[in-house]
Amino acid sequence: MNTPFRLDIQTVTAGPLTAWLIEDHSVPVVSLAWGWGGGAALDAPDHAGALALGAALLTDGAGELDNVGFADALRDNAIGLGFDAQRDGFEGSLRALLPALPEAVRLANLAMTAPRLAPDSVARMRARAVAGARSQLETPRGQVGRAFWAAAYPNHPAGRPTGGTVETLSTLPEQAIRDALARQLRAGGVLVAASGAITAADLAALLPRLFAGLPEGAPATPPPLPDFVPFAPRIIDVPAPQSAIQFGQPGLAVSDPDWEAFQVVLRILAGGGFSSRLMEAVRVQRGLTYGIGAGLDTLFGQGFVVGSSATDNAKVGEAMAVTRAEWARMAAEGPTAEELDDAVAFLTGNLPLQFTDSRRIAGTLLALRRNNRPIDWLDRRSERLRALTVEGLRGVAGRLLKPEALSVAIAGRPEGV
Repeated sequence: MNTPFRLDIQTVTAGPLTAWLIEDHSVPVVSLAWGWGGGAALDAPDHAGALALGAALLTDGAGELDNVGFADALRDNAIGLGFDAQRDGFEGSLRALLPALPEAVRLANLAMTAPRLAPDSVARMRARAVAGARSQLETPRGQVGRAFWAAAYPNHPAGRPTGGTVETLSTLPEQAIRDALARQLRAGGVLVAASGAITAADLAALLPRLFAGLPEGAPATPPPLPDFVPFAPRIIDVPAPQSAIQFGQPGLAVSDPDWEAFQVVLRILAGGGFSSRLMEAVRVQRGLTYGIGAGLDTLFGQGFVVGSSATDNAKVGEAMAVTRAEWARMAAEGPTAEELDDAVAFLTGNLPLQFTDSRRIAGTLLALRRNNRPIDWLDRRSERLRALTVEGLRGVAGRLLKPEALSVAIAGRPEGV
């Protein structure tokens, strides 16, 4: 008999700030994760990449510490600290041994409230970002991803690269970076999660210090996400013997009651490694690709089905025809009872592995908060999964899988498309 999976999540309040905490004193380590909405979607089109570049610069010198001094302070105290700009949000995280936690909080606050953005740091980080953007354009996988999202959202920030382009990064004014950070790093609108060797009382005392000095108010709300635009195959000519393929379709809102049921459908269809239908049909039976898979990506509170594969140019047409056929078969028939049992067994058994260290725990809790999940969401997940039926999943597959809307971008010289 399976032991029910339970998490002891505490809600910690400190003035206007709240955090979710899983307390664990088995090792003297504390991890924090925090984030805001907004993200790279708030960058002006001609300043795309400003926030991502700003995120990289936050730990490259702050306050009285230049870039070397800041790096030394992190290293000498074994502190992990980082910031990440996403299309629809911005996150920070830290991890420290308990004795170093006060210093970790001080450095994190310093980075957010007094980043130096020294000219030599800006020049170095800009050069790195430009090189990264140029390198991405030189790879089929990078080109196909950029083409896919640009076609799906041609008139929205979701359709452009989070880190900017070679063109926008090369001409990006330093003031645009400062402005991007100023509109994102705010005292309001922040969600916090924590895990490790810290009590609720100590966390409540720590939170005001972490965000002290940030401007009042929350980041602006990005423009609403329009509908996913299905598109005819987009082909980016790349002189290579293989093609990189990205395919996808609209999904469902994170708040949709069929969210988990659709995850199970997608695992059976495309996300279960060698146990998935796509892997069996495309690789095992026909040898058309080394690997193929798809799953739910989330953006602006919406889930999208996104998958990828790569194959010889001559085999692209057949690989996509088989993919579409399996897509249509799942939409029409749904999964078998055996497939449902296997998928639920994996998902329920795999859940505890998300909680093997404090950093992963804090990150998972923050994701739950961003998706507006109730605090007992994971406690009841296994029960919800075991309640799924073949008939119910057939209805979900028929409602949400859209073979006719499956959009494809290909980088290579594909045949038969």
